[in-house]
Amino acid sequence: MMGPMMAGRPRISLATVVLDCPDAHALADFYRHLLGWEVKDSEPDWVLLGCPDGGTGLSFQSEPGYQAPVWPERPEEQQKMLHLDFRVDDLDGAEAHAVATGATRAPFQPQKDVRVLLDPAGHPFCLFLP
Repeated sequence: MMGPMMAGRPRISLATVVLDCPDAHALADFYRHLLGWEVKDSEPDWVLLGCPDGGTGLSFQSEPGYQAPVWPERPEEQQKMLHLDFRVDDLDGAEAHAVATGATRAPFQPQKDVRVLLDPAGHPFCLFLP
């Protein structure tokens, strides 16, 4: 195993995951309330939320042509590009909190120990127990 500069490769670290959406500020506000994170930077069409422990942030970018993905995925319809997984200590409590914050429970639930929800822009995300 090579050191941090593995054969001359520069150090690269993930700073944030960016979600496209119709309204960056509205979606950032949803995740701010869901996660309890703070806004670290804000522009008219972009918002960065910072993870309190210094981990990877979550950003939101307004896109005028945004189309919400369909869950579960179906051919010929808008596919999701990614989804977020959140570890929780109380599955029912976390789901209730997410719904009260503005999420919607997805009609299709593929696993008993995971809850799939949709954020206000339609991105699926999962809640799961460790």
